[in-house]
Amino acid sequence: MEITRIYRGDPDRPATLSPLQQPGIDVRVGDIIRSIDGAPVRSAADLASALMMKADQEVLLELVRGRETVLQIVEPRSRWRTQPLHYHDWVERTRARALERSGGNVGYLHLRAMGASDAASFARDFFEHFDKDGLIIDVRGNSGGNVDSIILSTLLRKAWAYWRNPAHGDAYTNMQQTYRGHIAELINEGTYSAGETFAAGEKTLELGPTIGTRTAGAGIWLSDRNRLSDGGQARVAEYAQYGADGRWLIEGRGVSPDIEVVNPPRASFNGEDAQLDRALSYLLDKIEAEPIPALTPEPLPPLGQNGQDVK
Repeated sequence: MEITRIYRGDPDRPATLSPLQQPGIDVRVGDIIRSIDGAPVRSAADLASALMMKADQEVLLELVRGRETVLQIVEPRSRWRTQPLHYHDWVERTRARALERSGGNVGYLHLRAMGASDAASFARDFFEHFDKDGLIIDVRGNSGGNVDSIILSTLLRKAWAYWRNPAHGDAYTNMQQTYRGHIAELINEGTYSAGETFAAGEKTLELGPTIGTRTAGAGIWLSDRNRLSDGGQARVAEYAQYGADGRWLIEGRGVSPDIEVVNPPRASFNGEDAQLDRALSYLLDKIEAEPIPALTPEPLPPLGQNGQDVK
């Protein structure tokens, strides 16, 4: 059987890498699997049989690469541990697509939820792209949490001054690593709870347009305080959310996109992403129409100006 695809992860985060991407493993797309632990592999059924009950155990792959035979010891994963690989592969492919189509000028990050680990994910990905002219923040499928305000506050920071390195001319803003470019946010019907709060905040604070489809409409926060006599609990929606004008937000309606774009199921299955493409075209047009102003300092004043030496 030929290996036609290997799930990709972030090389800087080994936990996101698939078994065939682990350090020291040399398995490539196009390799032919001849056998696993000596059992011939001629079909998908043979492959499934050879890997049965082998999750988290080392197996020996015999591969054919051109005229060469390659032996590799790998560790298959269970179906449960494989699921995150699909997600990380999708993120890496989408990220690469955004960078390629924008010539490296538009960054991309996805927020899977709004928990502590997602705040760390945002910090890691955002500060990689803070100096790009465009940024796509994707909260499609975001399952919520409570760190949306941290992310919004980061995006609200404004550069009001800067330093310039005299050695090579680079400018450094204050506040440090403030994003000065254009932003677009992707949302869909799977954007839920605090993911919707983030989308509503981006719209209200005019950080950039939302693109995609209307969100789930679940804005009332749940409580865990309703304990039952058997030790269980009933999670109840109790804490409604209001805008500064006192109007009820999100619940039952969701956040409607500024630019509505539907991803058809068949096209999505085939790897197309009309929502991402629309965000890229919006940002590229925006960057061309409204370029980010360069940080160009005035010449230093001459010595003795106003009767005082400049030190």
